[in-house]
Parts: sequence; structure tokens; C-alpha cells
Amino acid sequence: MTAAIEIEDLTFAYEDEPVLSNINLKISGSAFTVILGKNGSGKSTLFRVLTGIEPVKSGRVTVLGADISRLSSRQRAKRVGYLPQQHRPIFPFSVMDVVLTGRASHVALAPRQKDRMLAEEAIDRVGIRHLIDRPFTELSGGEQQMAMIARVLAQEPKVVLLDEPTSHLDIFNQAKILSLVRELVDAGLSVVAVLHDPNSAFIYGDAFIFIRDGRIQPLESGREPWDTAFLKQVYDSELTTIPYGGRALVVPRGRSSSYR
Repeated sequence: MTAAIEIEDLTFAYEDEPVLSNINLKISGSAFTVILGKNGSGKSTLFRVLTGIEPVKSGRVTVLGADISRLSSRQRAKRVGYLPQQHRPIFPFSVMDVVLTGRASHVALAPRQKDRMLAEEAIDRVGIRHLIDRPFTELSGGEQQMAMIARVLAQEPKVVLLDEPTSHLDIFNQAKILSLVRELVDAGLSVVAVLHDPNSAFIYGDAFIFIRDGRIQPLESGREPWDTAFLKQVYDSELTTIPYGGRALVVPRGRSSSYR
């Protein structure tokens, strides 16, 4: 079976500042793959390369067997949907109009009836029909994030990249978005996400990739991704793990004294 994404010998730098070094990965399709690591480790830059926002200068990246550097922007958009960390709305477009922009790679001049239908289907899929006519700028952070996920789904990509989709959201909206991602993957979509919280990753994810200082941190054979000693290396922090549901929860090691 063709991998959703395959990366060979990828190295990337911003001018003279190296960010990614010798990245080699094969990411399976129809799975929820989570990328984990400290802030500044290169996770978001890796996503920008995968989407074609940053060019591949050294190495090779293929999506569903096609070299990403040889695809036009329209061809890439039909394969890869990307939700960046932040989106700063300026104009008060309706949720429907925002989601409809996800059809841009399929539209020649103006949206067709089919495009509007698919946008509405995406809105229904994420459960925000009640927001369809609301100005995007008036939505809460969680509502905006759901609308942006609908936009990505309307794009009809084969692979979806989510860069910290739960950042700045409360626990209710975090669970809502990750449960939705889980449903999409179970329905056959390939999703790769950067997550800050390893606990969310281990609860919802299928596969895990760890990055440290721009390099893949390999997991030794026989060790679980939530291995305490391994996570200490990845995060350069004192951590402890607590068994949970056949996996584990990760807790920062704080003061040993009890609270009064």
C-alpha cells in the first residue's frame, strides 16, 4: 500500500539557520499520526514543507506517491489539506463563505452548485449548521476552529495536516475537535497533526513521531511511545507517566509536598 507521506533525507534551513536535519519518515494512510516535540523543534516547519509553502531544497517528499515539488499548487491542494496554527480573520465573511473557499482548487471562475453542496456537507459533518450564516469574525475560538476544519474537508483532500488544532481551546473544545478527527480517520481519511499535549496524542492517536532539535528522535524497539525515560529525552524535562487505558498519561514532575 502506498504511504500517505514519504520523506527521504529532508534537510531545511531558513537562510543560515538549520531547522530540519536528515528527516526520513514513512507515514501510513488511513491513520491518525501525531507529531510531538518541544516548541521550536521544527514541527511546524515540517508541515510547511509538506504543504509546499516552503520548497524542498534538499531531499524528497512524496504525498500518495507524487513528488510534492513537481505538483502545481492546485494539484497539491487536491491531495493535501492544511490547517495552520493561526488564522486571523479580517473581513466578516459568513461561515458558509469561509468554508466555500476550500473549494478554490476545484473552481475555475465561480463556485458551482456542487461546490456549495460539498461545503454544506462539510459544515454538517463537523456539526456547525447552526453557524452557517454567522460572521466568522464573531465566532468563539472553538467555533472558528471547527469552521476551518470544515473548510479543509470541503477541499476534499486525501491527506489532512493539522498544526496544533487544539491550541488556545478549552478542554471541552479540545475533546470535541479531537473526537471529530478520530471519526474522520475511522471513516478512512489520513490525518497528521502536531499536538502540544502528549496526553491528547496518546488518547486519540494511532501512530507517533517525535522531533527533537530538528531531527527525528527514534524509539528503540520494544519501548512504548509513553516510556518515561524516552519522553524525558524528547522534552528535556522531568516527567512521570501513569498507566491509563492500555497507554499512559504524562504528568510533569512537580513538588513532592502535598497541598494544604
